[in-house]
Amino acid sequence: MDYFLIATVLIVLSALFGYINTRFLKLPNSIGLMLITILFTLAVFVLSYFDDTLLLKEREFITSIDFKTVLLDVMLSFLLFAGALHTNFQQLKIQRKPVLIFATLGTLISTFLAGVLVFYALKVVGLEVDFIYCLLFGALISPTDPIAVLGIMKKVGAPKKLETKIVGESLFNDGVGVVIFLTIYQIASGGSDISVSHIAELFLVEVVGGILFGLIIGWVTYRLLKSIDDYDTEVIITLAAVMGGTVVAQHFHLSAPLAMVTAGLLVGTDTVRKNSMSEATELYVDKFWELLDILLNTILFVLIGMEILVLTLDTSYILAGFVVVPLLLIARYISLLIPIRLYAKKLDFVPKTNLIMTWGGLRGGISIALALSLTQDMERDLFLVITYIVVVFSILVQGLTVGKLIKKFTKQASN
Repeated sequence: MDYFLIATVLIVLSALFGYINTRFLKLPNSIGLMLITILFTLAVFVLSYFDDTLLLKEREFITSIDFKTVLLDVMLSFLLFAGALHTNFQQLKIQRKPVLIFATLGTLISTFLAGVLVFYALKVVGLEVDFIYCLLFGALISPTDPIAVLGIMKKVGAPKKLETKIVGESLFNDGVGVVIFLTIYQIASGGSDISVSHIAELFLVEVVGGILFGLIIGWVTYRLLKSIDDYDTEVIITLAAVMGGTVVAQHFHLSAPLAMVTAGLLVGTDTVRKNSMSEATELYVDKFWELLDILLNTILFVLIGMEILVLTLDTSYILAGFVVVPLLLIARYISLLIPIRLYAKKLDFVPKTNLIMTWGGLRGGISIALALSLTQDMERDLFLVITYIVVVFSILVQGLTVGKLIKKFTKQASN
């Protein structure tokens, strides 16, 4: 299936499902699109009992798309740059220490706790899985998905200091999570000679190197924008920065997502905007990246909804998925305790921040993409089903209710 046809089908479905959501359901875009796509796919399953033509076509279509490559190597950089471009940098600067600990120590603790809890939970449902593979699952499911989080946080009206913590953590913890995942993946693949120095080197190259490279991209972009006043060319410069930066980062094994987050934050700061962009340029840059963000998000959540077709729908796997959901929430709640306790007196935290961040820590496409990269020896089919259930629960249930939770506790605090 050629790339133009794939892109056409995805955009047509995205437009159709987006219209249905906007016209009738009126749900947040990511939630509505994924719900409609899942319902559409389930309807195709039901129809297949009478005529399986459409099911076979849809299955052929989704298997022709390398979801992992499309998301991690192509879409993610654009989505993260767009998200970071509109993130409140001043608030993030104030909250930088807890955000850093959430994204590093919190992700490490969550990975270990999730691995332990899932290991014993699978035994309860009669599935014997090696601990190292459960730990690998803990690594892929622990990072919150910045794409899902950004989409929901825009709609719920959270206090800025709380929104910054949740969005800031999600923007940065995927880079840390991928490093942890890659390290455990190498050990699980038989590379038991992985040393502390190797892990440190991997972390420095991927994470620190990615952030430093992002600063360079952001600075070069700023200098180019400042030297001219032509909004058409300036929009293209920001696009070139993301595309060119991603290619270079991938070539040198730097974290492209972290590079794009850093570049987006730098280009999006008020100081850089005032010094390098006219009002017209700022308007066009913002509108261009908002549109691109909406388009890619729409396509992504349609893809997530269609990924149900590649699952091995074994009853024990599905049961395991529902058992794991509350355990992951417990692991996340505990992993957030240390950073919140450390900074509770130094920073003004919204009441029940731990509970809100636990429920607001959504999982999304990144976890599914990492699960798809597992081998069959690593229990790929099992963990893909569990991951899918966790992601669907996270976006449909947590995503729909986190706004009410935030309003409840912020209202209590104001009374």
